[in-house]
Amino acid sequence: MSELPTVGRQLRSLVKSSGELELSLQDVEVQPPGDKEVLVKVEASPINPSDLGLLLAMSDVSRATQSGTDDNPVVTAPISENIMGALAARVDQSMPAGNEGAGVVVGAGASDEAQALMGKTVAVLGGAMYSEFRTLKTHQCLVMNEGVSSKDAASCFVNPLTALGMVETMREEGFSGLVHTAAASNLGQMLQKICLADDVPLVNVVRKPEQESLLRDIGANLVCDSSKDSFAKDLKEAILEAKGYIAFDATGGGDLANDLLTAMEAAASAQGGDYSRYGSDQHKQVYIYGGLERSHTVLKRSYGMQWGVGGWLLTPFLQKIGREKASELRQRVADEVTTTFKSNYTQEVSLGGALSLNALSVYSQQATGQKFLVNPSL
Repeated sequence: MSELPTVGRQLRSLVKSSGELELSLQDVEVQPPGDKEVLVKVEASPINPSDLGLLLAMSDVSRATQSGTDDNPVVTAPISENIMGALAARVDQSMPAGNEGAGVVVGAGASDEAQALMGKTVAVLGGAMYSEFRTLKTHQCLVMNEGVSSKDAASCFVNPLTALGMVETMREEGFSGLVHTAAASNLGQMLQKICLADDVPLVNVVRKPEQESLLRDIGANLVCDSSKDSFAKDLKEAILEAKGYIAFDATGGGDLANDLLTAMEAAASAQGGDYSRYGSDQHKQVYIYGGLERSHTVLKRSYGMQWGVGGWLLTPFLQKIGREKASELRQRVADEVTTTFKSNYTQEVSLGGALSLNALSVYSQQATGQKFLVNPSL
């Protein structure tokens, strides 16, 4: 690319004071790269659950309408009055979306580190990735090995580093096995592969028989299907075998966190020891890291007093472990991006295609096995 672009299209999300969400494509200025910056032509960016909060702003997608053209669609969806208060800080501000993605470096600043990236395929955690072009700091780019495509590299950060972070957190907190829910997701499959490679016992919780089969096909031996009548018994026995007293829950709402703690306490009690009215002395921890279920988190307190429930986020985790350890984890992802950390996508869409009502109705559900990839170059 001899001349650098000055304008590119970008997907924008706008919460209007009238109580509506507006999604559209806009032409935005492409900033030339500074000394230690590069210009990336974006070729792939996943739609992760973590993208949907900003993108869809808790709007009622089932009542969305579309206007404009196929190339330049405009989607409008209502936002309930009780939600608008939580969105006050972003009202009437058009915002870009897309946490991560990948593409090819087509322009570079004068520094050696920037020039070294020219022509390279890089993965990026930079925000505003539902764009044709992004100007980014060199340190935001993870260089891919030869032969790795932008599609392969698109999901290098959120899911892989979250999965690695779960294992690191388990170790830091003194546990030797763990439990994961919504385990048949791309992230869940990555976590299973990590645990097999690192010899970490893992209990996978799924909701459908076909999800159990998928995980067993990649080597999982402890899978519990919550749709079965035997779920509580199966979960207790699996936790006992894995010594899985720390869990990462992607659902967030409902009874599942309570079910996990109950099974952990039953497993701990099954190991014997003196009776205590305060329950076992085994600490049990559930971290909620997702919100697939939007109802209240229900805790019925039937598992003694040695337990904890909290939130877990990737960014604070990376800040906590420091740059050196974070770089080590990032390099592992780069080295294993087509194996351990390979992502599968059900649909690849253009920027305009991401705003079709059919696509919105699917990815807004955050269903396991329904992952979209945005390709702004289409």
